[in-house]
Amino acid sequence: MALAVAGCGKKDDEKKGPPPTPEAGVVTLQTQTVPLYIELPGRTAAYEVSEVRPQVSGLITARLFTEGALVKKGQTLYRIDPRLYQAAAAQAQANLASAKAAQTAAQARAERYKPLAQIEAVSKQDYADAAATAGQAVAAVAQNNAAVQTSAINLRFTRVPAPITGRIGRSLATTGALVTSGQADALTTIQRLDPIFVDIQQSSADLLALRRGLSSGGVTPSSAAVRLQLEDGSDYAATGRVQFSEAMVDANTGTVTLRASFPNRQGLLLPGMYVRAKLSQVTAPNAILAPQTGIARDPRGNATALVIGEGNKVVLRNIVAERSIGDKWLVTSGLKSGDRLIVEGLSRIKPGQVVKPVPAGSKPQPKPQGGKSGGDQSGGGDASTKS
Repeated sequence: MALAVAGCGKKDDEKKGPPPTPEAGVVTLQTQTVPLYIELPGRTAAYEVSEVRPQVSGLITARLFTEGALVKKGQTLYRIDPRLYQAAAAQAQANLASAKAAQTAAQARAERYKPLAQIEAVSKQDYADAAATAGQAVAAVAQNNAAVQTSAINLRFTRVPAPITGRIGRSLATTGALVTSGQADALTTIQRLDPIFVDIQQSSADLLALRRGLSSGGVTPSSAAVRLQLEDGSDYAATGRVQFSEAMVDANTGTVTLRASFPNRQGLLLPGMYVRAKLSQVTAPNAILAPQTGIARDPRGNATALVIGEGNKVVLRNIVAERSIGDKWLVTSGLKSGDRLIVEGLSRIKPGQVVKPVPAGSKPQPKPQGGKSGGDQSGGGDASTKS
């Protein structure tokens, strides 16, 4: 009976045959142009800031704006008591009229003395004095005309206008307050928030590496587009542009400031907010992106990959992959265009093994029919019964 059972087992093994060749889901790698993004911290800053100060002295008689509202350039914000400046303007006008009258008399006298001096009816000195008096009268008219213009300007300064268009802050002066020309304290502050600046901090070491990469030719400059991530983790809808990079390094932080400009029509961004900026400074023209599922790490942290070699044999490759881009690794060494990287079935595949490569994501190979398998089991049972 033991010999019969052994014979039946041998017959079953012959029916099963050699194990099937395992399938390996592969991805064929291709070179592509890849922008290399970095994330840097930043702070928002107003596009324009204007501190409103009085240019004449006096008492504030009215405040003509709502705090926090949007004001237009030239809009009157405060009114200063104008009575003293109205009186000064009237006095300047009167002085101008008097100077013009004196000019007329002096010029007429000089014109009368001129022919008389030629016939020596009057002395030449008298004519010279009359001509000089006429010239002084002309100068006096010009001086008084300037005084009239100055008084008119000072009178206009009694209405304090908005120097820029923007969002106005709280008022630091109330009705009845005494203000002076050139005072240190501002009456209020106006900030233009659309567009708005974002000051981005980049380490000088990263900037040095970037410039070396550009000079070596391994990468090319990218566009200056910038995306923002707000303090709550949400993404800002609009895209900004880098305006310039400062030509100096902050001695305290070791960073260089990049300034970007963003549209802010909804007023969502306010000055002083902390943000994260995502931008691409360079582009890798012939980059290899490998799916992360096909890259493994040894105990030392070195990256490895399994690829299909000649005769569909599995080959182990040591690669360099230091940067992730989305769900892929940027491979700078060890893989090339056309390599078939194994990304599926890695648990049942070893280096040197012959496999059947199939496109990743395809349906698995169908298993043997159940009737055939059942017949083998039935045959084994009959042999045992016969024994």
